[in-house]
Amino acid sequence: MRRRLLAVLLVLTGTATLLLCVPLAESYARGRTEHLLLQRRSEAVRFADLAERMRTGADRSELSREIDRYAQLYGAEVVVVDTAGAPLARAGGAGRDGSGDGPAGGATGGAAPSDAVAEALDRALTGRSTDRLPTIRPWGPREVVLAEPVGRDERVSGAVLLTLPTATARGDVALRWGLLCAGAFAAFAAAALVAVGIARWLLRPVLELDRAVEELAAGSFGAARTDADTGPPELRRLRRHFDGMARAVAESIGRQRDFVADASHQLRNPLATLVLRMENVEPYVAPGPGRGEHARALEEAERLEELLDGLLALARVESATAELREQDVVRAVRERVAAWEPVFHAAGLELAVGPVAQEPVVRALPDAVGRVLDALLDNAVKFVPPGGRVEVCVARAASGEAVVRVRDDGPGVTPEQLPLLTRRFARAPEHQNVRGTGLGLAIAEEIARIGGGALRAGAVEPHGLSVELRLPPA
Repeated sequence: MRRRLLAVLLVLTGTATLLLCVPLAESYARGRTEHLLLQRRSEAVRFADLAERMRTGADRSELSREIDRYAQLYGAEVVVVDTAGAPLARAGGAGRDGSGDGPAGGATGGAAPSDAVAEALDRALTGRSTDRLPTIRPWGPREVVLAEPVGRDERVSGAVLLTLPTATARGDVALRWGLLCAGAFAAFAAAALVAVGIARWLLRPVLELDRAVEELAAGSFGAARTDADTGPPELRRLRRHFDGMARAVAESIGRQRDFVADASHQLRNPLATLVLRMENVEPYVAPGPGRGEHARALEEAERLEELLDGLLALARVESATAELREQDVVRAVRERVAAWEPVFHAAGLELAVGPVAQEPVVRALPDAVGRVLDALLDNAVKFVPPGGRVEVCVARAASGEAVVRVRDDGPGVTPEQLPLLTRRFARAPEHQNVRGTGLGLAIAEEIARIGGGALRAGAVEPHGLSVELRLPPA
């Protein structure tokens, strides 16, 4: 969004700068052209007066001297012609090729365009002076033609043609245009800096809100706050409202978690006492139906105790404030597999370590890999029938994540049940009598999520279940 806003502001600024500078540059070019016309026209008028008074050879010599000095001084070509266009006097233009900054041969076919010479001559022979020149710009024209009639009205006896070089005028225009470009660039740079500041001022509250919403969506309620107190009043008001909402949500979630943790903790003591007393009273129960009911009641009490332990563990994980730490995945996997091997052996299952990636180090909650593996292996012991095989392998994803995969060849679950595996208290109908609370994978997923990872389950062909723990690299 910041780039788009900056692009819009810079395009508008650049357009405004161009709309201001182009007319200024064109206006100066026209003004410099008018200045050249007025400056040289006065000389053409003087030459026309001398040509009109030309009666004797001395007059012709004076005119030739004047135009020679002028041609040498300004590098121009001056031609005085009669009404038939025949030259009466001429100066400058000898040996020039029309290249570079010098003028060309005017009425005699030099670099000046013949149509421009003819047009200027026709105007002068009808008694009209040149009142307009082509606008001079840095790239041209290299020469201009100016004509002045000799005589007035019906007494026009000829014309004075000046072919003028424009090198000096073009240099002035180029210099002034360069200054305008430098000023425009400096103004654009200053406007760009202002636009960057404005964009930052406008979007900083939005970026803070985006970060806070991301933290809130990730479950980091304590970090879901906006720090920026800048920007337009409407965005500042929105920031305050969001902070209030985030605080209310955090307090509500916190109260819920505290209630679950407190209730679980408070119920564990009387429940443990109840279980202990039921165990103590068992020898006094007479054999028969009463003893069977007593055993089932004791089993349900122990199941309730296990459920409270799971709720307490989940509440602790959800409200965990422990810092993320680096940990060696391979080491954690080998330790937990070694700890679970006797349990699997007693259940008639094979537990093996598959391919292991080299030195994957992740950043997660303390002992996250071990705690998640405990939940996954505990599930495998419960649901994989005797004679089955469970494999634990470690790999590294293309994104750099460490992947711990637990695969088994048990009955697996149906595709419809896969999304329910990590839901709290979710149990398949055929597994309702299997010992457990339905919280193991939910706790494992919460541990992975807090560490910035994920827990994913999938089917194995032809049958079985594969659960992946993905954690970001350190």
